[in-house]
Amino acid sequence: MLNFSLGPVMMEQEIREIGSEQIPYFRTDEFSKLMLENEELLKKCIGATGTSRVIFLTGSGTAAMEATIMNLFHERDKLLIVNGGSFGARFKEICNIHGLHSEEIHLEYGEDLTERHLEKYDGQGFTGFLINVHETSTGVLYDMDIVKSFCERNQLLVVVDAISSFLADRYDMSEFNINATILSSQKAMALPPGISFVVLDEKSQERVLHNSVKSLYFNFKSYLNDGRRGQTPYTPAVSILLQLRKKLQLVDENGVSEVIANVSSIARDFRMKIKGLPLEIAASSLSNAVTPLKPTGKMAADEIFTYLKDNHDIYVCPNGGSLRRVLFRVGHIGAITESDNNELIKALLSMKEKSIL
Repeated sequence: MLNFSLGPVMMEQEIREIGSEQIPYFRTDEFSKLMLENEELLKKCIGATGTSRVIFLTGSGTAAMEATIMNLFHERDKLLIVNGGSFGARFKEICNIHGLHSEEIHLEYGEDLTERHLEKYDGQGFTGFLINVHETSTGVLYDMDIVKSFCERNQLLVVVDAISSFLADRYDMSEFNINATILSSQKAMALPPGISFVVLDEKSQERVLHNSVKSLYFNFKSYLNDGRRGQTPYTPAVSILLQLRKKLQLVDENGVSEVIANVSSIARDFRMKIKGLPLEIAASSLSNAVTPLKPTGKMAADEIFTYLKDNHDIYVCPNGGSLRRVLFRVGHIGAITESDNNELIKALLSMKEKSIL
């Protein structure tokens, strides 16, 4: 099996071996030390300040998105959301559920976010800005420099979902003046799904401490308090946190820039090799994490996904809704190599030779 989806992804053998071990009891000094190390390494990898904190939340990325909004904002806030696909729409849905005042910048699939989109919202009383730096459903990578400029001049609290971009593209919380970053285990971290991480700077921590949250499990105050001693308030996904330490140690040894360069190389290799196939890259501002592809031949996007799965045991990433037949995506994160790219290209070429693609 080859997995070119965007999560869960292919994992390195040494990470998989940790997952096969017996799970230790976690209310110990040894586990607390491991968790404090995880926090420091994660902060280093993401360019967070020394006084930033990490919330280790057992739940999906969507759980972390909702929990972050619940803990940082209240009914007096006015939020601006970039909605360029299903994950931008998810931010809007969460705000609606919690009765928060929000407006959205709606982008068509494949459309870049520009200063023109943002300038009409200058001076309009917004207090928070929500964006998925990489809209995973369409493959578009947004320009964080223009986001930084807009948010600084409007003094907005900035929340970024970097789940599918972290360790695939350059991302630095301090450089971009990000207040809260949402991450998850199953993307370029190449761990099993089940743990999400919210990195909070000093300003967002103050928000957490002074905000009233009607939730037991999602109340970040408890996580900040227990996190000081390297623990979580409730039982975490212990095995994944053990795997996380190994992964972060490897990233630290190799350097974040080298890890990103490797993903970029795999992406460039794939994009070069699809030339001549009836597939069109469907965005101009691309993340290294994924290539969004629009079929221009006989097969619709969902049919290509099904054929590769059933006939070659290869998984690409399908879309849903209105993009189901229009767009599919090929991921470049996780333990993917150029040789793996060759296997996918071979499968696509065989489909072309059979005149079915």
